[in-house]
Amino acid sequence: MQNDQPEITPSAFSGLELLSSAVVLVDDELIVRYLNPGAENLFAVSCRKIVGYSLRRLLGEPAGLGSALNNVLRDNWSYTGHNLTVVRPGMEALHLDCIVTPVECTEARLLLEFRPMDAHLKVAREEQLAHQQQANRELIRNLAHEIKNPLGGIRGSAQLLERELDDPQLREYTQVIIAEADRLQDLMNRLLTSHRMMQPSQLNPHDVLERVRRLILAEFPSVEVRRDYDTSLPYITGDREQLIQAILNIARNAAQAMQGEGEIVLRTRAARQVTMAKRRFKLALQLQVIDNGPGVPEDIRDKIFYPLVSGRENGSGLGLSLAQSFIEQHQGAIDVDSRPGRTCFNVFLPISRDVDS
Repeated sequence: MQNDQPEITPSAFSGLELLSSAVVLVDDELIVRYLNPGAENLFAVSCRKIVGYSLRRLLGEPAGLGSALNNVLRDNWSYTGHNLTVVRPGMEALHLDCIVTPVECTEARLLLEFRPMDAHLKVAREEQLAHQQQANRELIRNLAHEIKNPLGGIRGSAQLLERELDDPQLREYTQVIIAEADRLQDLMNRLLTSHRMMQPSQLNPHDVLERVRRLILAEFPSVEVRRDYDTSLPYITGDREQLIQAILNIARNAAQAMQGEGEIVLRTRAARQVTMAKRRFKLALQLQVIDNGPGVPEDIRDKIFYPLVSGRENGSGLGLSLAQSFIEQHQGAIDVDSRPGRTCFNVFLPISRDVDS
């Protein structure tokens, strides 16, 4: 039941707005009085919708937390809990560390600070992956340049040879050489595409998604593409063609994984206090491409963004690698969460200026 006590105004604890960690303030009856943006983002709930309700509504009943909070209230001491599991209906479980600190103010009695257990590991893993990806891209780029030069000579020689041959059957061989040289040339061009200069402008992210949606529907008529947009999101700064290509590569990969039949959801939300490329942003665009296909094969799940890695027999392994390159050029981040029946690619793009570096 909702409590009628007044909620804490943001100005009363404005310093908490800048924290990347999730902070929740409760009174002596464990009624939620305040959530900072980090907590709103972590628990996927608005402060206005949860303030005035029991903490149980936000967290459920993690083992040991209830008795620990009662001890903190009784003895006025701090408490640190590790590996608390927060289960929310219809959402993935959260594994959190929690620090509870008594506070002295009229509006609240306890300050709870939550940190995802894998947050530091995730940052370190992303940093290591970014360095490895950069090295891979440079290697592929240099290799592509080395291959492009002799390809032109091979194709030109095959054309000259074809003019000298009178036998149509022999000309078929030269045509094979020319066709394969053109195919390799196209592959090399795609490997080098991510290195072109950006042409940023102000754009509506939903215009990008609508363009992707039309292209996917045209290419895969049996795939249903649903929209789930937050139309209140502001414009972002980006290269329109690069972003279209990045999201199209992700959506096309999903459609191909489903063999052209299934459902793709294009979803946008606002994300707060997001760290990307070691910089923290107060506000970011979270763009999700979700499909109900078979999922990413487990043996390539950690390498899905590597160049030339593909889960399909005839895949080039370039689509997702190029998508990641384009997103990183926008100071954004991309990750994937996959299991059979649900694969979700999360793309984060900055909206507001970074607040920390």
